[in-house]
Amino acid sequence: MAKIPRRRFLKQTAVTSIALAAGSWRGRAGFAQRMESTATRVVVDPSRQISTLDRRLFGSFLEQLGRAIYTGIYEPGSPRADSSGFRTDVTDEIRSMGVPIVRWPGGNFVSGYHWLDGVGPKRDRPRVLDRAWNTLETNQFGTNEFLTWCKLANTEPLMGMNFGTGSAEMAAALVEYCNVDKGTRWSDLRRQHGYEAPHNVKYWCLGNEMDGPWQIGHMVAAEYGRKAADAARQMRVIDPSLKLIACGSSGPFMTTYLDWDRQVLEECYNEVDAISLHRYFGNSEETGGDTTRYLAMNLAMDRQIEEIIDVCDLVRGLKRAQKRLWLSFDEWNVWYRARGPIADNGHRQEAPHLLEEPYNLEDALLVGGLINSLLRHSDRVRLACLAQLVNVIAPLMTNENGVLRNTIYYPYAWALQSARGNVLSLVPEGPAYEVGRLGRPLGAGGTTMPGLGRVPYLDVTATSDPEGKTAALFVLNRDLEKPRELVIDWQGATPTKVTSAQVLTGTDLKAVNTFDTPKRVVPQSLEPPKAGAHMTFQLPARSYTAITLAT
Repeated sequence: MAKIPRRRFLKQTAVTSIALAAGSWRGRAGFAQRMESTATRVVVDPSRQISTLDRRLFGSFLEQLGRAIYTGIYEPGSPRADSSGFRTDVTDEIRSMGVPIVRWPGGNFVSGYHWLDGVGPKRDRPRVLDRAWNTLETNQFGTNEFLTWCKLANTEPLMGMNFGTGSAEMAAALVEYCNVDKGTRWSDLRRQHGYEAPHNVKYWCLGNEMDGPWQIGHMVAAEYGRKAADAARQMRVIDPSLKLIACGSSGPFMTTYLDWDRQVLEECYNEVDAISLHRYFGNSEETGGDTTRYLAMNLAMDRQIEEIIDVCDLVRGLKRAQKRLWLSFDEWNVWYRARGPIADNGHRQEAPHLLEEPYNLEDALLVGGLINSLLRHSDRVRLACLAQLVNVIAPLMTNENGVLRNTIYYPYAWALQSARGNVLSLVPEGPAYEVGRLGRPLGAGGTTMPGLGRVPYLDVTATSDPEGKTAALFVLNRDLEKPRELVIDWQGATPTKVTSAQVLTGTDLKAVNTFDTPKRVVPQSLEPPKAGAHMTFQLPARSYTAITLAT
């Protein structure tokens, strides 16, 4: 039995004594048994809420990169494509998942993309060299194709804008092309292209990773902030209802991290609604290949979110502004194998195989933890995008015969399916382990990241939907050797039935799904306890679990 620190022991004893007095525990024998266990305890009270969940928290991302678009969602001539060239099997899969919003066209690609190249008659569209990924872009899939596909997939567009080679004037022109009904230069051009009704795109990203020296048009923070403010003012003249996202830092590995965000917001705070965050994780240099450290990396996402919130609120205070910015975590995922100078080079080919990450079980477990981190901060992170959706670092893969579900598909699909209503505030109490200073992250020039400190074995989040009379639990068990108990005390709304309990686990953390072996890593049923005010779940080692209950 692990030794319980005196301070925590006294706290647990006091809490349990109150519970005994109230009749919550069945006698002192039951109390002694629980004190000897390694259980994690949590009170779930629907009245204690973090936020009303914005479903855009579970968005995704498509870039004109590799096979994400061509042979991903769009493949004219395929027997699986409709008359417009859209892969119906992929569209059906994404529609059934319920992906709420999709960011497009990039990503690094957008900083050299001229949107006029991708509209109008397809025979007249130029084949160009994309300098971000060194690939040939045919422009057969452009703005109108993307917005048409969004309607087919029942998802909302999040449009990216070129702030590299593009100008504020052309950013405003794209808004006019998409959102004005008729009677202006750019709206009439859209109508000439066969789209009489405006697209009414609401969410827009003002550039991508402009702090990065790898980015086409890279600039310093103040310069970008002034450009973003100018573009935002022009765009809002055309459509005041727009939601505009400023380009934040590319991640904590940047030497300009946080200072970039501060300088940008000092220039454009009053003109935008949100700022972006990006982060990719891997079991590599940062973790030293140690899975116990790797499965704690979602806590680094928590820290990054909290740091950016602090910067936003600092600038708000300095400007004495009324509004409070929200965050758009519009690129996040596991990505560390399929990257580097060779992996990122398209060799001037059309739709080459790029960034096709072979996800395994431990990657899926971390993705579940990252979803938990987003839920915990859903009061400020109102939009997020799993990067990406198809073929390129994605939950879905395609070949000529169909669609494959990668391991990371399952925790993402569970969140889309079950997280509804309100995100609840939880304070789990249970065993933990320590994770010290992290190794050098990719591209960090030899620097190290702060340690994560105390890491709970069980990472728990919950949602409650009063309209649907349901609740959902999402639990990551980071213990690689032992099952763990989750003891729940329900307050305010007692579950009447466990409607679903699924777990992703296995003995081989490196197991992957392929087209030849598509079911090596798939959900299993978890035996749930009887529904009631007090419930104890037995969670397997190395697992991520989704539980839904009727309340």
